[in-house]
Amino acid sequence: MSWFESFILGLVQGLTEFLPISSSAHLRLTAAFAGWEDPGAAFTAITQIGTETAVLIYFRKDIARIVSAWFRSLTDKAMRSDHDAQMGWLVIVGSIPIGVLGVTFKDQIEGPFRDLRLIATTLIVMGIVLGVADRLAARDEIGGRHRVVRERKTLKDLGVRDGLIYGFCQAMALIPGVSRSGATISGGLLMGYTREAAARYSFLLAIPAVLASGVFELKDAGEGHVSWGPTIFATIIAFGVGYAVIAWFMKFITTKSFMPFVIYRILLGILLFILVGTDTLSPHAGESAG
Repeated sequence: MSWFESFILGLVQGLTEFLPISSSAHLRLTAAFAGWEDPGAAFTAITQIGTETAVLIYFRKDIARIVSAWFRSLTDKAMRSDHDAQMGWLVIVGSIPIGVLGVTFKDQIEGPFRDLRLIATTLIVMGIVLGVADRLAARDEIGGRHRVVRERKTLKDLGVRDGLIYGFCQAMALIPGVSRSGATISGGLLMGYTREAAARYSFLLAIPAVLASGVFELKDAGEGHVSWGPTIFATIIAFGVGYAVIAWFMKFITTKSFMPFVIYRILLGILLFILVGTDTLSPHAGESAG
């Protein structure tokens, strides 16, 4: 991998990680369209450490409060009813599905799941799901967010059941094209949560899963499957761009719908099917031999 490739892929990772359009799909497609080798699941996982570092910094106050309350709840029974302490447990519970399924389907994630036809399918299907979830959320508002028809849930309403559902939604993002934020936000909206609450928990829930995945994949870098220099460079780029995207996205969702992302996903999926169907692009374009 060249330094130019790592710069572009780091930029793509930072731009797409937190938007509901799938960063893994865009890394895969960028390589395919440019004629480069597929950067692979290991590269994706490691560069996500950069974007998750951006999450740690952006939500540092929330995270510090949750971690502190969670540790105190281990010895202080009175703290176990504290919302922040409960959030700590819910993030742990919600991380179980992706941990189990990620290990179980590791070979498929690094191989068959990266087929461009599957990516096109997941882009369209999850785009439709996000669109339906967004429209249901919009029904609870008339004339914008100032005239609420039905009160939607906040993170204070989050329990073990919803936490596990969020977790299974996040696990769907193991398939490129689904989108971690897209799946968890869609799940949250369908369960009746506000856009802001769904997005915030989505970002918090991703922290342990993404960091664990990145650390796990570091062994591939050590074995020569990933180039250290370009990968670290891409990770730094992803961090800087990702932080800016988080700040923009959290403001965007308070007043705007997800429909622009829905339309983009569906159009990209259709374009991908056309390119593959006309043999303009191979479904395995850019796949590395290793």
